[in-house]
Amino acid sequence: MDSKSTEEKQETCILVGLITKEQDEDHVKEYLDELAFLALTAGAVTQKRFVQRVDKPNNATFVGSGKLEEINVYCREHDIDLIIFDDELSATQLRNIEKVLERKVLDRNNLILDIFASRAKTAYAKTQVELAQYQYLLPRLTRMWTHLERQKGGIGMRGPGETQIESDRRVIQDKVSKLKKDLEKIDKQMATQRGNRGAMVRVALVGYTNVGKSTLMNLLSKSDVFAEDKLFATLDTTVRKIVLENVPCLLSDTVGFIRKLPHQLVESFKSTLDEVREADILIHVLDISHPAFEDQYHVVKSTLAEITMADKTTIVVFNKIDAYRKQHSDIIPEEHHAELLEELQQTWMAKLEGERAIFISATEKMNIEELRSLLYEKVKAIHAVRFPFNSFLY
Repeated sequence: MDSKSTEEKQETCILVGLITKEQDEDHVKEYLDELAFLALTAGAVTQKRFVQRVDKPNNATFVGSGKLEEINVYCREHDIDLIIFDDELSATQLRNIEKVLERKVLDRNNLILDIFASRAKTAYAKTQVELAQYQYLLPRLTRMWTHLERQKGGIGMRGPGETQIESDRRVIQDKVSKLKKDLEKIDKQMATQRGNRGAMVRVALVGYTNVGKSTLMNLLSKSDVFAEDKLFATLDTTVRKIVLENVPCLLSDTVGFIRKLPHQLVESFKSTLDEVREADILIHVLDISHPAFEDQYHVVKSTLAEITMADKTTIVVFNKIDAYRKQHSDIIPEEHHAELLEELQQTWMAKLEGERAIFISATEKMNIEELRSLLYEKVKAIHAVRFPFNSFLY
């Protein structure tokens, strides 16, 4: 038998977005670019994009009836497996769209949840994702083709005339309740672990997904954290002890942020982000080669505010200057690397947080010593206050 015949067929998909008063054409193109990357990360290949200009989404089908029929015709002619919408769909919209298209339909939230489910490795991450999935599923039970399972039996446990949806809803509510209790137990264990680390200075890497945090983590800690050029390569927080000059500190890598992050995931992963909340210093990593890095910067800042993050000492690090140089190779030859760094230090980017930003390439190990030096100064200042009897170290 041909080995290829046993391989799972890669799904094909189309993407659907709306140009509205809140989202202009440029933003929609950028969002769909990101959605295509999300689809690829999940294992689907994008065949086409459909965009419609409207004042607001159609309450029944998200897009207009004409556009939905156009999508339907294309899906049938090209045997499309999956339709992905860039915004959250209501239960009614999902049901109506599936009725017309007779194909699998996802919104951005559902796609992100699916990726998180495939990326979760530890019991903690799996529990967080499962909780988020059930919370997303609960208000959408009416559009499911099949029920989940029979409700647990027992005298007095089921009312007369209870519908299958009501039964499924009760099953999910029970599971949500159990998962929340499981997370509370794990949270207490992790809080104890953090407490056992004592008063060591803590540094946390934060940033948009796929900006190179894990690669930088490996470089600074000389460890082997999983890093991949896909979205959400890291879900579990990784903590490593590092020594800068002669001063020890703890460095943590956290899950990346993304725009339109499902609120269920923000809620479920708040405990994971306790490493960020309890950090003394944040290293905010940005991908300077990405055309929308400013928007990504604001997404991260707003998400940090959502988890009640107080203002902290922050070092802004612009990563991937090697990719940035390649994008501008016509005007920035490779031999002019030093001049490029000097020019970048003169731009508004260098003062994004009010202090000096660092420009690096983690993969090419470019300008890492400058980052180490600045981080050392920040850590040393906090360490000297907490451990004044160790002042002879500096």
